[in-house]
Amino acid sequence: MKKDFLWGGAVAANQYEGAWNAGHKGVSVSDVMTKGSVDQPRKITQGVIAGEDYPNHYGIDFYHHYQEDIKLMAEMGFKCFRLSIAWTRIFPNGDEEQPNQEGLAYYDRVFDECHKYGIEPVVTLSHFEMPYHLAQAYGGWRSRKMIDFFIKYATVCFKHYAAKVHYWMTFNEINNLIDTDNPFNGWTGGGVLYHEDENPEEVMYQVSHYQFVASSLAVQIAHQINPENQVGCMLHFGPIYPYSCKPQDMMASVKAMDRRFFFSDVQVRGHYPEYAKKLWQRKNYHFDITPADLNNLQNGCIDYIGFSYYKSTTAQAAGPEEFVEKPNPNLKKSDWGWAIDPIGLRYILNVVYERYHLPLFIVENGFGAYDKVENGEINDQYRIDYLRDHVVEMMKAIELDGVDVMGYTPWSAIDLISASTGEVEKRYGFIYVDQEQVNQGKSGRMKKASFYWYQKVIASNGACLRESGGEKDEKISE
Repeated sequence: MKKDFLWGGAVAANQYEGAWNAGHKGVSVSDVMTKGSVDQPRKITQGVIAGEDYPNHYGIDFYHHYQEDIKLMAEMGFKCFRLSIAWTRIFPNGDEEQPNQEGLAYYDRVFDECHKYGIEPVVTLSHFEMPYHLAQAYGGWRSRKMIDFFIKYATVCFKHYAAKVHYWMTFNEINNLIDTDNPFNGWTGGGVLYHEDENPEEVMYQVSHYQFVASSLAVQIAHQINPENQVGCMLHFGPIYPYSCKPQDMMASVKAMDRRFFFSDVQVRGHYPEYAKKLWQRKNYHFDITPADLNNLQNGCIDYIGFSYYKSTTAQAAGPEEFVEKPNPNLKKSDWGWAIDPIGLRYILNVVYERYHLPLFIVENGFGAYDKVENGEINDQYRIDYLRDHVVEMMKAIELDGVDVMGYTPWSAIDLISASTGEVEKRYGFIYVDQEQVNQGKSGRMKKASFYWYQKVIASNGACLRESGGEKDEKISE
């Protein structure tokens, strides 16, 4: 492992900051999403409605506990901290002429606190937090005007935090947009709800194009402001294996992964892939794409690839050019039905690195589970097992396969509100948060067993996993 490997943890502003209307913050798309569960989808309401439960409003109150929380992260030994800036703290409505100084000052304090402990901020500009006003007034990323709003916001951040942030990402899990069947993806990723009288897929590709252009312009501006800036994309990467060894299923897997790779293909290579052009031609899709847009895509390629990895799935052929995703019968699942596949992380690291030959950054990887406090302790061995197995496979990819991995920031540094369900009960963190205590104005923080495990991993730069003598660990140096 490289000595400067970026060990850390990840969070998102809308899921942990709370203080949803403090400091003149505006309403975001996540602020109008109610609490759900594994069985009940979150509702997206028309504005903030009295009597509804909006868990993102209170989060875990990091806004008022950032010093305490960052100190705990420093105690774990974090080299970096992946977080996001809430767009609505900087531009509350999104279309103002001038930024909100209170919002800028808040992140000054957060970044200063990180640097106090030698922790490098890794900042996502748009992590499910675009202004609700832009979704209502302009149709979200349906509108080309969004490019200008985003660039104004990004430029303000690049300039204001030029001395404090050097690792940036533009849009979180941008390829989630491809799944148009789930309203969550279009809404959180683009402020878009599809209408019955339109083709969601065609709209989705137009939305994606505007975001590609905005991202490419942001990359160019960031490099102009400071050539040392590193700007990455951020995608959801989980392998989609063939359901069987039938050739039809193998081809289904290739086409399923094309849907995932489409977004990175554009942001890394700077042009649209031929398979996408053929798809658009077959379906007679037409888009607002200008020569200037294509030039910007070419000139604004990203510097590294950030991605999340949680699970894998499979693809089974379902007719000509059609497939269905099916669970892998060979894998165990979490309480929320997510397949547990550590080897899939090594696999996707190899595939992505060979495809692009750019540095990779695992910026999300984690295990959502119900944690219990027993005798004042939280023994989350299941989380340790999950993370250990994934880190071991990551180290194999680095040391045996030659993959260039910049860092590892598991989801999440601390318990927070689940994006998909709105629950705090779906816990991911190394630090337990007692929500009832937080609601009473107390800290509510407690270190889990995984806190101390990860502390040792970071302190040894992963070497402790070789020395543990476990069957799963000893093969790293094979």
